[in-house]
Amino acid sequence: MPPSYLETELNSNSVPYAPYGMMPCVEWPFDVSYARSADGTNLGYAVLGAGPRDILLAIGMGTNLGADIRDDPGIMRWYQRLAGIGRCILYDQRGSGVSDPVALNELPTVERLAEDMEAVLDAAGSERASIVAMTSLGAAAMLLAATKPQRLASLVLCGTYARMRAASDYPAGTPDDVLAKFIEFSGEVWGTGQMLRMIAPSLADDVVSRDRASRAEKLTISPRQSAILGSMGIELDVRHVLASIAVPTLVIHRSGDRFVNVAHGRYLAEHIPSATMFEVDGDDHLLTVGDIDPILDRIDEFITGERVVPMSSRILTTVLFTDIVGSTELAAEIGDQRWKQLLDEHDRVATRQLDRFGGRLVKSTGDGMMATFDGPGRAVLCAGAIRDAVKVLGIDIRAGVHTGEVEVRGEDIGGIGVHIAARILGEAGVGEVWASRTVRDLSVGSGVSFEPEGSRQLKGVSEPWELYRVDG
Repeated sequence: MPPSYLETELNSNSVPYAPYGMMPCVEWPFDVSYARSADGTNLGYAVLGAGPRDILLAIGMGTNLGADIRDDPGIMRWYQRLAGIGRCILYDQRGSGVSDPVALNELPTVERLAEDMEAVLDAAGSERASIVAMTSLGAAAMLLAATKPQRLASLVLCGTYARMRAASDYPAGTPDDVLAKFIEFSGEVWGTGQMLRMIAPSLADDVVSRDRASRAEKLTISPRQSAILGSMGIELDVRHVLASIAVPTLVIHRSGDRFVNVAHGRYLAEHIPSATMFEVDGDDHLLTVGDIDPILDRIDEFITGERVVPMSSRILTTVLFTDIVGSTELAAEIGDQRWKQLLDEHDRVATRQLDRFGGRLVKSTGDGMMATFDGPGRAVLCAGAIRDAVKVLGIDIRAGVHTGEVEVRGEDIGGIGVHIAARILGEAGVGEVWASRTVRDLSVGSGVSFEPEGSRQLKGVSEPWELYRVDG
């Protein structure tokens, strides 16, 4: 077997959201309550949506129900879709978020983690639920399914495993020395966004995503708790329970997962009698990034028994992305309270300019925004107006503009047109507005001047694009 991605990387030198169709909106802040596990541990949980069925979403380490995650479109999409088919019960794993911490000398066993799940279900008033479990919490869900099948309507295992360590009878696992390096690495870089290299490589070079990941890591779990829970995940082994799982089971895994190799998922599908495998293209371990709607469609169909027909259409529009340059450093310099105030002021100023130029705010990206316009000229002028207006706040932004075909899902948009606009944003410098050739060609007569910046190969885009910097 060739060296794992973990081994290769660790030995290197480089260290309200729009609805889906008619789905209900997920509102934040969540109404957090507490469940008490068998050993007295307090577990924060929240319930989104209503019946007719219950779904327990067990994400694992790195969640915080008290943190504002509205700038993370992927996780919000998961919450929204699951809340649209039943009561979506969320909880922070022990050691994470608003739940009690874990002591270094008291690593929770898989039995304890299964007790946590049952305690949350009891507190939420759920007698029987579908469990959607990710990564290390998949082991606990499998144990609960095998020992208390009456509590489960179905089981969905996302990017998880029966055992993480390699063994003579388990070649899918990772060697011990590589796992030890990973625990050390995660403790050193937690809070920097560098973990994206392992769990979401498609986003690792994206500044906005890295900043978002950095903030999320700091808000959800400490470096020590991260190392503790990571060690716990390594020690789990539930291979002996797989044959006893009788509830309907769906195994979902990305074929190029660089963190938990797809061989783990295939092993589960082969050894759980009731399991079916849904293998998805891609290298990301996190199933909350990338093209997630096909995954959510499959989960929806599996839990409800009804085939999903998403409401979507394609239109030509102009997409504007902006973000605040150096947002992470500025937030650290001025503190959380002042940073929140500054973001609120930025949003008010930007929204006024959108209204002035006829733009439509699609969503906030945390330290910026995505908006659409009927005409590229107005989008470019609006970007410049926002840049100039926020300067009085002591903020510098950059912007990217592209006109292309996008996919519309409810009030949200996606597709290659959005992807290109986001990549163009990444090319712009401080205070700059960059645009594609399409924008320049369609803006003739608008009075906007464009300076050529040459042909650029944008990540994830097959052909090079001619880009232009807006003059002035």
